[in-house]
Amino acid sequence: MKKLVLVAAGALIDADGRLLLAERPAGKAMAGLWELPGGKVEAGESPEAALVRECREELGITVDIADLAPLTFASHAYTEFHLLMPVFLCRRWRGTVSGLEGQACAWVAAEDLDRYPMPPADEPLVGVLRRALA
Repeated sequence: MKKLVLVAAGALIDADGRLLLAERPAGKAMAGLWELPGGKVEAGESPEAALVRECREELGITVDIADLAPLTFASHAYTEFHLLMPVFLCRRWRGTVSGLEGQACAWVAAEDLDRYPMPPADEPLVGVLRRALA
């Protein structure tokens, strides 16, 4: 049986109706692919708290748990593990988004999502993300 990895992700949507994507940096698995910001949920941490922490650590922004709304989830079997990823919609935060871990960030309109190659777990989310941007 594969190890289950729980990862929280955020669909951050700005005032112009664009979605934030982050590029996986060189040296990481799936480098060069674009994904929703977020990260692994640590022991004793809720997915919402993990996303708030990851937004602060990776993007330099402050998100309140009250501003997160469940949107969808991904469940994907990779070779080494099974990924379960709740995705939260977020339209409000404090601060300016910056790739603090060297990752490129892009604000992407719904019609441009196909131009950003994503990891296999994220690809099925594109339809849901497009509807969230509409």
